[in-house]
Amino acid sequence: MNYMEVKYNNISNGPGVRTSLFVSGCSHHCEGCFNFDAWNRNSGQPYTQEVQDKILKSFDNSHIDGLTLLGGEPMMDYNVETLIDLCKAIRESYPNKTIWVYSGWTYEELIVKPKQLELLQLCDVLVDGKWVTSLYSPKLNFRGSSNQRIIDLKETFRTGTVVLDKHHNEI
Repeated sequence: MNYMEVKYNNISNGPGVRTSLFVSGCSHHCEGCFNFDAWNRNSGQPYTQEVQDKILKSFDNSHIDGLTLLGGEPMMDYNVETLIDLCKAIRESYPNKTIWVYSGWTYEELIVKPKQLELLQLCDVLVDGKWVTSLYSPKLNFRGSSNQRIIDLKETFRTGTVVLDKHHNEI
């Protein structure tokens, strides 16, 4: 897997202060994408154990609330396995940190793929749906267009129906 950037102390991609991993590769090619440089899976640099160790070390800081996975597209087949390993390490060593993941695919499209489902089960929140320029609003919390949903994955898996995150979906 390649990645474009790791942002430490990031406040834009989820609640609180987060470590955000921007992975490379995306097949959606949404018109108006802010991160089109990440479309090519070979962009950026290789994700190594050293990079993962540095990400994990960032959680030793009590002010870091969690991890956000975005890109590119974290749910691309060639990214998922590495992200599963990262999320398992976080769950083992930092069980109180939250994990958010952004995807251009919808929840319903992702849960039918075994590895993508496995990754979702390690996460707390999914922001799903493609970026749609005509649905953009600067008033939206943690998403760019109104078709995107902020899904509480723990409650969704518990109830068997999509449950929107009650704290972050309001405008």
